[in-house]
This record gives sequence, structure tokens and C-alpha cells, in this order.
Amino acid sequence: MSPRAAGLAASAVLAFSLAACDKAPAPSPDAPRPMAPEAEEYNRDMVTVPAGPFVLGSDEVDTEGRSQEFGSRRPWYEDEHPRQTLTQGAFRIDRTEVTEAAYARFVYAIHYPAPPHWRGTPPAPPAADLPVTHVNWMDAQNYCHWRGARLPSELEWEKAARGPDGLTYPYGDTFDPQKANTGKDGQVGPVGHFADSASPYGALDMAGNVWEWTSSWYLPYPNSTMQSPLFGRTRKVLRGGSAGTAGGHYLLASLTSRGSYRFFLDPRAKVDDAGFRCAQSIDGQGHPIDDRDARLHD
Repeated sequence: MSPRAAGLAASAVLAFSLAACDKAPAPSPDAPRPMAPEAEEYNRDMVTVPAGPFVLGSDEVDTEGRSQEFGSRRPWYEDEHPRQTLTQGAFRIDRTEVTEAAYARFVYAIHYPAPPHWRGTPPAPPAADLPVTHVNWMDAQNYCHWRGARLPSELEWEKAARGPDGLTYPYGDTFDPQKANTGKDGQVGPVGHFADSASPYGALDMAGNVWEWTSSWYLPYPNSTMQSPLFGRTRKVLRGGSAGTAGGHYLLASLTSRGSYRFFLDPRAKVDDAGFRCAQSIDGQGHPIDDRDARLHD
């Protein structure tokens, strides 16, 4: 079968699966599923996050009312409450944010619409090693699916950024503007430039540079007592802060680049400081598996 015919066949199977998902019995969680054929080629530069406990959220409190001073739509820290220990299965996550060059391979391979800031015929990214931006949640999800991967949940993202002990920042508990691109000039930089920003699992740029889409809706945490009209299945969570968020303000940079900080956007939004990285579940031996259930039903 030719690559084009195989692609058409896969599309037909996917469409049928979506139409029938309400009627089909749920697969056994132990049933083996083969890894998507494209995954091995495109998922090489990932770091492993083993199964086990991790710290989610924080118990910090804005005792000085700084959120009101800065005109925030919500109180600082409250949507991170309570700090709690949860258990997360094993997965892999991209070592860096997805680059313009990597996203270009996806665009050219399936003739996917290019981000609006690309120029030329065919449209090409302005700088290959920058994180791709101006992509909405569905664009990010579609790219990860093409790779046989998916977007990480915000719990996965937080574990990958903070490690099992719940560091405040990927690199430690004290904010250091020299270890991440957190808004000194507001310019997005090449991925992986800040080697000192590595999380306990080796993921880079999880503080600053660009916000990163996750698969999760903006909802209260388990055991949370917070109520907010902003909660609901209308906004997707982004994590990590960006070079442009703080506008050069030290306090905002130290706040938004924390591993527990939650940001959110309409999933249709395309902005100049939001990108993403992909994740993929792995089995007990560290072998990647096809998360097709998670990929189809986010």
C-alpha cells in the first residue's frame, strides 16, 4: 500500500472510531496496543518521567493582596490549592518545546495550515530553532497526534517540571532570572538555550520562553474549595510562563514561571508567546505505547 493510500485508510479508521466511540465497549486497560508507526521516528528527543508520587499545587497565600494591585482576574495561588501528593503513571515528555522546524515537517507532510506569521511559498518559519507559536490548542494536539503522541495533562506537566519533591521552579526553590527566559526583553528565544533550567527529569524551558498548552480544562483541583466563574470546559490550561508575560517585572516573572502556576486560554486562541511540547505514555519496561484512547477523547 502506498503512503498516501495508507494515510487515507488511517483517516477512515479514525473517523469510524470517533463515530462509534459511544457504542464500542471500553478496551481492557491491560490490553496491548501497538505504538503508532510514526512515533518512533519523531519521539526520540524525550525525557522519561517514572511512575510514582509527586507534589501537585501549593499552599501559598497572597497575604499582601498583590493580585488586586496588578489587576488579576483571580486571586493569586488559590487555584493551586491544596498542595497534595498524587500518583502519576510513567510517561515521556519532550525535552524542549516543539520548534518551528519540527512543526514545519508536520505542515509540509500533510499540507496542514501554517501558523499566520510564516511567510513565503510554501510558507516557512522565520527561525527554525525557536519554539513554534501562534498555534491554538487543536493545532498543538493535531501535531502531537501526527507524531503518535499527545499533549501532556497539566498534572503530567507539573510533575515533569517540579520533580517528585515539588520544586518551586524546575531548577530549584529560589527564583533565578539568569536560569530561564522570563521576560528581561520579552523576546522568545531558541529552545534549550538555558541548560541550567533543566527539571529533575532533564526537561528544559519549563520556566519561561513560551506558555505551553496542556490537554486539561481549567477546573478546580481535587479537594479544592475554590469557586470561580472561570472554571469549566471552556478554557484550556497552559503552563510555564513566557518571556513576554511579566513585561520585565521581577515579581510577575517569579510568580508565573513557578511550576505550580496555572494559566488558561480559549482553546481557539493563537498568541505569540504560547507553544507546546508532546507527551507519550510508557509501559513498565519503559517502552512507548499508543495512547489512542487519551488522544481521541481529550
